[in-house]
Amino acid sequence: MTTVDVDAAAREAARQRALEQLDILDHPTDERVDRVTRLAREIFDVPMVSVTLLDDDRQWRLSEQGFDGEREAPREGSFCGATVERGSMLVVEDAASDGQFRSNPFVVGDPHLRFYAGQPLEAPGGEHIGTLCILDTKPRTLTEPQRELLREMALWVQSEIAREHEFDRAGEVQRALLPKRAPEVAGFTLAADAIASGSVMGDLYDWYLHEGRLRLTLADVMGKGIGAGLIAAGVRASLRTARDRPLIAAVEDLDRQVSDDLADLHMFVTAVVADVDGATGDVELVDAGHSLSFVVRADDTWHPVRSTGLPLGMGIEDARTSARLRLEPGDALLCCSDGVLDILDVDDPFGQVLRALRQWGPAGAVAEGIALARERKAPDDVTLMVVRRDA
Repeated sequence: MTTVDVDAAAREAARQRALEQLDILDHPTDERVDRVTRLAREIFDVPMVSVTLLDDDRQWRLSEQGFDGEREAPREGSFCGATVERGSMLVVEDAASDGQFRSNPFVVGDPHLRFYAGQPLEAPGGEHIGTLCILDTKPRTLTEPQRELLREMALWVQSEIAREHEFDRAGEVQRALLPKRAPEVAGFTLAADAIASGSVMGDLYDWYLHEGRLRLTLADVMGKGIGAGLIAAGVRASLRTARDRPLIAAVEDLDRQVSDDLADLHMFVTAVVADVDGATGDVELVDAGHSLSFVVRADDTWHPVRSTGLPLGMGIEDARTSARLRLEPGDALLCCSDGVLDILDVDDPFGQVLRALRQWGPAGAVAEGIALARERKAPDDVTLMVVRRDA
């Protein structure tokens, strides 16, 4: 009769869940982790280094130095599997004379391992998901200072894995806050989308209807990463509260809030906030240092919208002013973030946008811009908004 170790089975199930939640298996190599393994190979003067993750029945190398061939191998009987089961550093000075590993296929066959030292890697919840290991084809010892260094470098790898996971989760939350669909405004076609240059955007866009008016916002936080994403979420929340506020009052309230929040961070936010009257096509627009709003008339002429004030968060109490214009049938209001400037044809940017707009309409033009940003790996976030009056 087979005895089942219930505690071990529960630990293995928790470990597997933790690994799957990180969503890092079978992904391309991560340069931040590769940097650690390259350094470890040099410092320890070994031919092979690996960050190895243990899946159900296989071991998969997130980062590797000095290996040839596949990035995965069977888990059963592996050095790294033994390290994770042990829960602490495993050092095998000469595998050929070690009772547990001398018949291991990686010892008796390629690459003929003799030395192994591995330190378990923990998921954010403490589960052991893999190892940072150094390997050699000749026997060797590992001094206590070297063991401590291997532990420290494993902590570095853990931090990089956890940070990437947190960025991914933050990006998912941020994307969930973007509008799921464009508001329906009779006689208008609306389209918008955004793509982050990394995991989390400093850009944001939002729009909603209130008493027959469409209020739209496009903002760009100076900076990248989770900090910029948090500020962007705060900007969105501020503009969605007290919807009855006149446009200028809403922007001035936001400016005071951002100035207080960012006083010690030396950051600021450029933004454009506008109200569009669905019945008349009248537009009131406040620009805070953004300067990337245009009207494309039905006759294909371009008109920049002039209402540029200082960015939000600079702590300067200048009164905000607005620009007013009217969208006639066939006219479109276009707003974008400055990341668009990195992907447009420098010789004919307006022509490129106009051709896309006329050929594919607002939704198609926005989709084309996002596809271009993805294809060219735009170095900055890209956000696009189009409001076209059809009738």
